[in-house]
Amino acid sequence: MTKQTETWQAFVQRKEEQFQKELKRKKPVLMKDIGRKGKHAFLREAWTFMPQHNLSEKVFVIERLRKVGIEGKVVHKKTQKNGEIEYRIGYFIVGKIRKAEGHWMWGQFCPLIPSQDFKKLLKKAEKEGTIL
Repeated sequence: MTKQTETWQAFVQRKEEQFQKELKRKKPVLMKDIGRKGKHAFLREAWTFMPQHNLSEKVFVIERLRKVGIEGKVVHKKTQKNGEIEYRIGYFIVGKIRKAEGHWMWGQFCPLIPSQDFKKLLKKAEKEGTIL
């Protein structure tokens, strides 16, 4: 039996609200360092969502992240400069197996983006001010 899945529109609305709350509270996004002994902290300043044109169960995101700190030990010392901006391109997708079935989840692999969606996503992110 397939579980009822939240529409991409409802999902994006929920994530927009979540990201806005985190921004207001200045809650950082933490990412593990490649050496696994530390974490990089970023403030998510802006974001753009867009569904894949031919797959409504996949939503791309571009995030503008500002470095705000380090926790623990990191491998590359030059990455420790606070205030620098980095961009992250990722995606959310509806899971198909086990507990993830029917639920939106962060894509764990490098995103594959159809060429027509890639240009559209970049233009949308520029128009919305995510890409400076």
